[in-house]
Amino acid sequence: MKNKIILKSAWVMSVIIVLLTAGFIPQSSQAGTDEFPLMEITVDELIAEYEKGTYTAVEVVESYLDRIETYEETYNAFTYINKDALKEAKKIDKMRKKGEKLGPLAGVPIVIKEAVDVKGFPTTFGWAPLSKEADGIKLMPSKDASVVTRLKEAGAIILGKTNIPAFSASGTDANTSWAGPTYNAVNPSLAPGGSSSGTATSISGNFAVLGIAEETGGSIQNPAAAQSIVGIKPTFGLVPTMGVTPLSSSTRDVLGPHARTVEDAARMLDVIAGYSEDDPLTEQSVGHVPDKGYASLLDDTSLKGKRIGLYGPGWRTEELSAETKELYARAIKELESQGAEVVTDPFAGTGFAEYVKNAPSQGRESFFYDLENYFENINPNLTTEKVFEKAGAIPWEDGGPLSSRANLPGKDNPDVLPDLTEFKKVRSEYRKMMKEVMEEHDLDGFVYPQMSKAIPKLGEGSIAATTVSEINVGGWPLITVPAGYYKNGSPFALAFLGQEWSEPELIGMAYDFEQATGHREAPQLIDK
Repeated sequence: MKNKIILKSAWVMSVIIVLLTAGFIPQSSQAGTDEFPLMEITVDELIAEYEKGTYTAVEVVESYLDRIETYEETYNAFTYINKDALKEAKKIDKMRKKGEKLGPLAGVPIVIKEAVDVKGFPTTFGWAPLSKEADGIKLMPSKDASVVTRLKEAGAIILGKTNIPAFSASGTDANTSWAGPTYNAVNPSLAPGGSSSGTATSISGNFAVLGIAEETGGSIQNPAAAQSIVGIKPTFGLVPTMGVTPLSSSTRDVLGPHARTVEDAARMLDVIAGYSEDDPLTEQSVGHVPDKGYASLLDDTSLKGKRIGLYGPGWRTEELSAETKELYARAIKELESQGAEVVTDPFAGTGFAEYVKNAPSQGRESFFYDLENYFENINPNLTTEKVFEKAGAIPWEDGGPLSSRANLPGKDNPDVLPDLTEFKKVRSEYRKMMKEVMEEHDLDGFVYPQMSKAIPKLGEGSIAATTVSEINVGGWPLITVPAGYYKNGSPFALAFLGQEWSEPELIGMAYDFEQATGHREAPQLIDK
């Protein structure tokens, strides 16, 4: 398969017009989703097939690359395809044949969000002036991001990098990307979620088994919810973010898995989580990663006896739509049927919702400092000023993708970290309030509808998440799990959330819910 380095914006824009005006309804393609032998396969299932000799890694990678080639012109999930994927698969096959020790993801096809550095691939920020394919400049990282190194060491095979909006600056879609919009695998007329749009489409559409997503304000959870997959937004500091194009790496940025099952997401988290000397912020994770890994704690009775807080005006005054209320009510009954006890609006009377309204943008103060550090990490001779001078455009000028950040501190002195006292005060207050609520009501976590209303049509509004940016300012973990569909076919998802470092408990509860309900349905894709 050819290396995808061509700009397809004109063609893709024609597709979006057709889909939106025709009222697209998903249908089977000529290739037929049922004919794909690896449809919805999990990590454990794939490894078992490798060990039985049913497949080789080369055969599996070829199958996924063929599937990508069939559907890429419709869904536009990728910015680049890895031309060395088959070579890497062949290496895994040789190691397996010789009986050599293999990593936990040996031969598992994965995708990486465009915002994450992969050696040998340009880093474009999703923005045309930084993309050679869009007549911009070319930035080539000299090394892999920390998580990419860990995934390669685990034996994962990177199929490609996935599409994002310019500077990851949308929680709804990737329409501003130099590569054109990405389309929702469940229904291309719906917003795909952002900014990890391409990763979500790749996983939901069965273009890979696992994917790396990234979040500053909704970018793991929104696409996961929009495309009926699982997303884990980890506690800030659990996963190293060295080598990731930043929006707020000193305060909010996190990396996490996209997967089709909770177990697969946990297995990926097992590989990428924990302290890295490349990222001092991960020092706080020491002692918080389970000794035997997150996947070892999966239990389909995890909800039994748990006390769970429900969404209400104490958390946020935004009303749920009528249909969201119906779907949420059904989900609550499903939680209760698994033995959970629910507590209505435990944040009521705490003042949390009012406090949040005054701090929605907290944590952006470090942007210019973080960006300067990122460029220096690519090349010690690079500076923010030099990069954008060469690109001939500045993203925070009027009309740019980051115009809202023009007045943030540090623009004229990016070598110095701005004062984060106010941000730390706000984060501390968020955490104090949550801790007090959980102690007062003896809660084990919270389960909310991830969105307050159905996903909008692509280009016709923004995703209405119930947890952004509270989760991001608080630095809390959140797991998105498929929980059904609206009458129009739009996915409905639950968000399992809790205090910092509560991933083991949240993963267990999310797994129990998933196993009891099985709400995800594999999308039926269309080709051109």
